[in-house]
Amino acid sequence: MVPLSWYLILSAILFCLGAFAFLLKRNIITIFMSIELMLNGVNLSFVAFASHWHQLSGHVFVFFVMVVAAAEAAVGLAIIIAVFRSRETLNVDRVNLLKL
Repeated sequence: MVPLSWYLILSAILFCLGAFAFLLKRNIITIFMSIELMLNGVNLSFVAFASHWHQLSGHVFVFFVMVVAAAEAAVGLAIIIAVFRSRETLNVDRVNLLKL
């Protein structure tokens, strides 16, 4: 039996790696992957607490987070394709859509 603290440590590591990559990277694709990594860290903690307390609500939250992540990925990738076609770059510093 793996203790709950190991799952929470792994969840915190995943979330922190995603947060650091989100803050440091300048590529839009990398930023979206960082957001997905943070969501997976949160999902791991939800599942760990749900199995530790024998509750179903944590699994339900994970399902809703996965649905939101899938919708975010679909809409986000469509926006990324539109930005790349118009600006021909994925660098966040060079993409400024408010200027012509």
